Amino acid sequence: MLNGPNPGMRYPMEPYQNLVFLKNMITRPNIEVGDYTYYDDFEDPGNFERNVLYHFDFIGDKLIIGKFCAIASGVKFIMNGANHQISPISTYPFANFKNGWEKINEASGFYDKYPYKGNTVVGNDVWIGYEAVIMPGVTIGDGAVIASKAVVTKDVAPYTIVGGNPAKLIRKRFDDDAAARLQKIAWWNWSAERITENLRIINSADIDALEKAAG
Repeated sequence: MLNGPNPGMRYPMEPYQNLVFLKNMITRPNIEVGDYTYYDDFEDPGNFERNVLYHFDFIGDKLIIGKFCAIASGVKFIMNGANHQISPISTYPFANFKNGWEKINEASGFYDKYPYKGNTVVGNDVWIGYEAVIMPGVTIGDGAVIASKAVVTKDVAPYTIVGGNPAKLIRKRFDDDAAARLQKIAWWNWSAERITENLRIINSADIDALEKAAG
């Protein structure tokens, strides 16, 4: 019996090669992606890492993406390396250009002034629409939907739909109780065989049946 595609495949819809299982394309150690999450790019799926911007190893922040996410073409993740100081008179990064300007680094607590918002985390079963932008340190909950061209500046609750600039709640996909039940079930952690057996339920709105299948 077939139990879905091999999560180790790069191109799960061959011969179409604009969609990839993203985990198998990642080269940076500070990006983590779960099984079956895909990225579909109109030009080249190799663009994904080029769209993770200002991601410098010396800062140490990570982009963590869960399982079964759908990421559309042109989605961009802005990481903590993009941040400038905003408390001083000037936001200009003088020290980067040296030639005498690096002396500003000698100031006590200089680096502490740069905003650092931590890792960017995308949960499981998240759909991120065309050309959405995710800002540093944001956490997107399981089952959330990010509308096309949304600019996500704050955390997104599980099983909600957000859109706009800055992104705001459009509606909840399920009420809070149902969302909590779905996160407890966590079908994305089931084996491929179990997911295959319960595809019709996972692809329905019947949470009671899914709960029963979860045992």
